[in-house]
Amino acid sequence: MAGTTTTQWEQQRSFDELGRPLRDVTFCVVDLETTGGTPLDGSMITEIGAVKVRGGEVLGEFQTLVNPHTAIPPFIAVLTGITNGMVADAPPITAALPAFLEFAAGSVLVAHNAKFDVGFLRHFAQQQDIPWPGFEVLDTVKVARRVVTRDEAPNHKLSSLARVFRSGTTPNHRALADARATVDVLHGMMERLGGLGVHTLEELQTYSSKVAAAQRRKRHLADRLPHAPGVYMFCDERSRVLYVGTSKDLRRRVRSYFTASETRSRIGEMVQIAASVTGITCATALEAEVRELRLIAEHKPSYNRRSRHPEKMTFLKLTREPWPRLSLVNRVLDDDADYVGPFSSRGAAESCLAALHEVFPIRQCSGRLGKRPSRSACVLAEMGRCLSPCDGSADSDTYAAVVRQLRDALLRDPDDVVEIVNEKMTTLAEQERFEEAGVQRDRLASFVRAAARSQRLTSLTRCPEVVAARREDDGRWTVHVVRYGRLAAAGVIPPGALATAYVDQLRASAETVLPAVGPVPAATAEESERILRWLEQPGVRLVEVDGEWTCPVAGAGREARRFA
Repeated sequence: MAGTTTTQWEQQRSFDELGRPLRDVTFCVVDLETTGGTPLDGSMITEIGAVKVRGGEVLGEFQTLVNPHTAIPPFIAVLTGITNGMVADAPPITAALPAFLEFAAGSVLVAHNAKFDVGFLRHFAQQQDIPWPGFEVLDTVKVARRVVTRDEAPNHKLSSLARVFRSGTTPNHRALADARATVDVLHGMMERLGGLGVHTLEELQTYSSKVAAAQRRKRHLADRLPHAPGVYMFCDERSRVLYVGTSKDLRRRVRSYFTASETRSRIGEMVQIAASVTGITCATALEAEVRELRLIAEHKPSYNRRSRHPEKMTFLKLTREPWPRLSLVNRVLDDDADYVGPFSSRGAAESCLAALHEVFPIRQCSGRLGKRPSRSACVLAEMGRCLSPCDGSADSDTYAAVVRQLRDALLRDPDDVVEIVNEKMTTLAEQERFEEAGVQRDRLASFVRAAARSQRLTSLTRCPEVVAARREDDGRWTVHVVRYGRLAAAGVIPPGALATAYVDQLRASAETVLPAVGPVPAATAEESERILRWLEQPGVRLVEVDGEWTCPVAGAGREARRFA
């Protein structure tokens, strides 16, 4: 593919790929004192304390008592030292909360047992019709559970952790003092984890002590990868590909495998085996997705679960012979037959086949029949489910008319199948034969999904070339050249470049793609579907279309939405 200019992709970058360095993050560590355990039972805030820090330095502090306009329970007064008299002249929460939110604006909220503190703050913001700013939240309790062992502290209470990290402030159930102690705990945990390669907010949020030390030592494998979008491949000592993935920042994403919590046990096992990581930069998100699919299909990595065997496909074939029939096949031939698919599984194909046989009484026997067959009728003929051409019961014109209706249902209009199967479902449901109605529903779903998929793919893959562009969030244009459903080139128009000249150059350097047979002639179904999803996005503009890119108005797509 042509074009490798890095651009900001359309999708919002995920946290694990942004990788904000901890030294650059502004944290607002907050603590509350309240009259009870939850605002839902009428408990109120009596004090707010907060410390804003960045890069280990204190930027500011916030502290205020809050008049709860209700009596403070005696045991709370004893615990915190906050009495009714102390809060009598304090501002109400309607004044204290906006002041705190202004202080905390633009920071990451940190709290010890954040669910409690943030829950109170959100509750009163909602009560005052104040839009919640959407803070990111870091809970020091959750981090401590991954960092501090039982040998170091009997529990993960703030007082216990303050002793472990030698906090300069002793927690005393007053908001500002407890916030200061939480700052010391946060910095202590960050210092400890820094030696283990945890240097970003995202790595801190996802850190797990379950990641083995040997696994952490392999983080150097990411050092030579660029901070650029693309595809990465983990390989073993014999250069065999173990796993293929995509990322918007290759270096940060790969590094996260060695420093962050990996809940997939197979991937953790893969990382331990890996000896090298190779990165391939890509111009666009779509190019990266396509490259990933092709690399998985080529190398069949043992640790990728999907897309490894695109060659294992099942199609539904309507044969071309004197007495046509439906057949399940594994490949498409240049035999002028009609094909629908590929199906996601053999079972889905069989279900679709059953739905069509429910509606169209064509023969289900295998083998070819001559123009004047003289076989014995089968059981299906006796049941009225087959026109029985084998014993001469059906004339060729009647049979051909049924086949034309079947072909039309497959390629253009599924209404006949939908209507008849829906009637059967309704009848079965009225008879309380719900399991049988469910079988009919599943068969109908398999049919309309397959027909819709085939119609959408064929509409694209019969076009010799489609050139499309989309303006991204950074103002630049991504361009893709698609030939017979295959991505032939991808690029980003450089700032100041003449768009038409760039597109012409991209087309000239694009991969040559030859036409083939079938609904997916030049690429896997999954690749063509990824391309279709991109083409159908808002904002995509067609630059050039060679051929006719159309889909039947009455096609199966409108019915398939019912089963999405």
